[in-house]
Order: sequence, then C-alpha cells, then structure tokens
Amino acid sequence: MNQKESNRLIIKQETASMYTRDGIRLDADIYRPETDERLPVLLMRQPYGRAIASTVVYAHPSWYAARSYIVVIQDVRGRGTSEGEFELFAHEIEDGIDTVNWASQLPGSTGEVGMYGFSYQGMTQLYAAVDRPSVLKVLCPSMVAYDLYSDWAYENGAFCLQANLSWAIQIAAETARLRGDEAAFGQLYAASHNLPLGDPALRVLPHCLPASPALLKELAPDSFYHPWLAHPYPGEYWEKLSPKTLIQNVDLPMLHIGGWFDPYLRGALNLYKEMATRSKYPQHLIVGPWAHLPWGRKLGAIDYGIEAASPVDEAQIHWFDYFLKGKDTGINTESPVSLFEMGTNRWRYFDSFPNQEQKIYYLASDGLANLRDDGGTLWEYETKTQPKSLSFSDSLETNLVEESEREFTNTIDTLVHDPWRPVPALGGHAAFPGGSFDRSLLDCRSDILTYTSAPLDEDLHIAGEGIVAVYCTADTPSFDLCAVLSEVYTNGRAYNFTQGYIRVDSEQIPIKIPLQATCTRIAKGNCLRLSLSVACFPAYPVNPGNGKLPGETRLIEARIITLTVKSGKDYPSQIQLSIVA
Repeated sequence: MNQKESNRLIIKQETASMYTRDGIRLDADIYRPETDERLPVLLMRQPYGRAIASTVVYAHPSWYAARSYIVVIQDVRGRGTSEGEFELFAHEIEDGIDTVNWASQLPGSTGEVGMYGFSYQGMTQLYAAVDRPSVLKVLCPSMVAYDLYSDWAYENGAFCLQANLSWAIQIAAETARLRGDEAAFGQLYAASHNLPLGDPALRVLPHCLPASPALLKELAPDSFYHPWLAHPYPGEYWEKLSPKTLIQNVDLPMLHIGGWFDPYLRGALNLYKEMATRSKYPQHLIVGPWAHLPWGRKLGAIDYGIEAASPVDEAQIHWFDYFLKGKDTGINTESPVSLFEMGTNRWRYFDSFPNQEQKIYYLASDGLANLRDDGGTLWEYETKTQPKSLSFSDSLETNLVEESEREFTNTIDTLVHDPWRPVPALGGHAAFPGGSFDRSLLDCRSDILTYTSAPLDEDLHIAGEGIVAVYCTADTPSFDLCAVLSEVYTNGRAYNFTQGYIRVDSEQIPIKIPLQATCTRIAKGNCLRLSLSVACFPAYPVNPGNGKLPGETRLIEARIITLTVKSGKDYPSQIQLSIVA
C-alpha cells in the first residue's frame, strides 16, 4: 500500500472496555481501517486522557491505522474513564499484561501486538513485558527510565526539582478534575503555570525554600512526589519500581528513542546499551535534537533545519512492518544507531553508541575565571586510545607537564554562591524550556567560573558521553556542582549543548560530573567553553550547604558557599570528551 492509498482509507473509531484480573474496567479507543484483512495491533497505555494519544509528539492514531494496523489507545487504571485508583506505576505490570492479551484477541487481529509511546507511555511498555506475554512481539520505548532513581527522579544525587514538581502538579490536577474538585483543579492549574517553589508561611524570598510545597501537601497528599522526595538515595524503594530490576529476563526487539535535551535521555541510553549487549534481537536507537517535547526542527533558540523534523512515526511503521507483518524493510542492513549531529544539522549513523577517541581539555586560569572571559582557559590534549570508560591516566598527566609547563602552573579560582540569588537554569536538559540558548550574559555573573578554549583550528565532532573532573573544595559540608559546555561564536554568543549536575555530600577528589550525552559539531574558528557554578535553579533545588535534604531545607538555614577550584600540574581539572571523525 502506497502513501496515497493509505490516506484514502476509511478509519473507524470505537470505544471498548476490558476487565483486569481483579475486576477493574479499563477503557480504550480503537482505530482500524475498513478492511476484511486481519491486522496486527499497536497498543499505547497512557494516563493523560486517551483522546490526546501522545499527539504532542506522534502522529494521530488514525495515521497509524491507515498503515493497516488496529491501534488501541487505553486509559490506565484510574485515569480518563477507566475505573480504579491511579497509583504511579503500581498496577502497570499486571494491567499491562492483561491489556496485551486482551488486545491480541480483538476481532480482526492477527493475535500479535506491538507497543509504542513516550515517557509514562514508554514505561508502560516495559512493565507490560515483565512476564513476557507470548503475543507481545516488539516495543518502541521512547524517553524512559531504566533505573527510576538515577534516570528520572534524581541526577547524580540531586533531586530533579522542576521536572518532578511540574509532573506531580499535572498528575494531581488531572486527579482533581476526575474527582470534580473544581477548587483544587483551579489551584493546581495555576500552580502549573507558576511553580510553587516557596513556602507562603515565610514572608521571605520564596524561590529558595523547601522542595516540598504546601500546596502539593494539601491538595495531593497521596502524590508520588512525596515518597520520591523522601527517598533521596538508591535502595529497595526504587528497585521494586525500576525496569532495570524487572526486565532482566525480557528479550524483545526494541526501537529506542531519545532527545539530546530530554531529562530522561540517560534512561533511554542505559536501556539501549543493556539490551544491545544481551539481546538476540535487533536493538536500534534514534536520538534527535529534542527536549521531552516537542520533537521538531526548532528548540530553544536554534533552528536545526528540516532534517531535525521527527522521523519517528515513519521509523516506527518501518519497525512494526518488519516484526509484525514480516515485511523486508531492511532493518537488518541498517546502521542500528542514528544520531542527529547539531551544528552540521544532519543525521549520522553508527554501529554502536560512540565511545571512541578521547579528547581532553585541561583547565587553566589566572585566578579571575569568574570575572573575565579570558581569565579561565581550556587547552587540549588528544589520545587515540579507545577506553571502555572515561578515566584518568597518570602517565598522560606526566607527558602533559613536559609538553606545556605554562598551562600546568597551579592556580586557584574562587567563587561565592549566595542562596539569595542562585544561578538560574537556562535551557539544557533539566529545565523548562529546554534546549540551547545564548548564555553569554549569564556567564558574566561572578558566581560562575568560565574556561574558554582558543578558536579551534578545525571542526570538532563530539559524540557520546563526557565527564568534567574538577579538583575543588567548599567551605560547607555539602554543595552542588553544575557544569555546562557551550560553543562560543566569533560574535561572543555562547550556546549550551550539554551539561551535568551533581550533589556532593562527601569528600571526592576529583569530583566527576557526568555530562548529558550529545552529538554536536563545534565549528572551526569557534571556541569551547566550560561554565561551573554551584546552582542551576529551579532545575534542581538550591543546596543549603548544611547537608540537609531538599524536603527539609529552609531559606533561613541556607549558607553562603565559597567554592575553590584548583587547576594545574598537581590539580589536573579537565573535560573528557568522546569524539568522532
């Protein structure tokens, strides 16, 4: 069937219900083309009202149905018109398996099911696969958590405040709407547009106060947000919910989808890497220049061109046709990894996720990296080794000292963080809106250290994961560290392309900050910049410096933090990047 023929098909829509093993009715919309042909089923399970059907990023279900599929969009338990009480992820294993088996028996079905969806809808795919129902043949999980703690709720020990709180308010507002509580819905709706990042009980600066706002405690006491905040460390609570624990025996072909500025990219990549290592089936990966949404050519301040427009709908049909219809769509001959390279604005293809040549940039300074653009510098060293993981090499440091004594003079930079005016988040993967923005004005703040390279002699192609390793100390028991990499243009504008964040509660020398994976080209003549700060608010809570956790912190307790960053021969602070030709 060609494109014009599929667009002329008459698509029928109906609503149908099923009952779970414990007798709860779940409702779904079913889309199917008007045909006598038996068709495979595509299933999406979601909590936002099934009419939406994730059309914020995907084509409408009727588009998929027109490609000769029965498409089922179901409200999960306690959402939409489905019965029962909604509890985040709690029922998705049993309900998912029951739904998959029910969908496989729909009239006109071939008995085989594939699933698609992003975020919560991606997670429901993984949960439905836990007991390996035989009729479930293929998954397309997008923007998911493999480890719910480290891939979703927390990043290197720091609570993902803006993402978690925004989502909790959205879920709570939908609960209030379903209950007909107009007053609660109105308050939560207003809060969603102006996050309650303070405590109204204290008549002081609101934005540095507890990460547990009174509004959510009052209107959503049963929200997932409260136990997430109360479990700040890995452990049993997270393990019982995490796909990493639950799907060890699952093996299905999967099309993994992520975005360079998505807060859950690390989860998508961790799932892909695990499955690619052990699966007997194809595992493919697509990562575009997208935030959690939208998936289009424009994000933040950048237009990435028509090539950045989402190819996901066509790719999923390509994938489903192969595994559900037996069509030779060329899956086995394609490069399994498709990464959009920002800067050149083109797709690049790899046999595996890049972790190849390593380029190292060392920090140097005259002690004024927080006050002058030329106060902090980066100088490079490249090695052709292919490390299993980014690490340090004593012999490498020795060779570098011989090569450049000037750059390896020991120096100290000092910045002072005032909790009254924390460094604000600007784009990146953890803030809304996400993406790349000109941060040159932000970098002028005295509580941000900047280290900038000389203009590049040739294009620099970065692809994969990186690390910033910093020899630093603070005068408080606890502090946070934010690292942002930017491309600095000849006009002085600096556009971020990756960043990382960590909470430090114990002595670490050096402190290693994993950077969000990326794929970008820094053009010849432009510069690479590292920006360091101890806050990125409200993407993450302001660390009070006293060791207290976000849900316990009050502004009156927050301390001024003095951070000292060392660089040079004895303190080789550095950036480690994975590069490709």
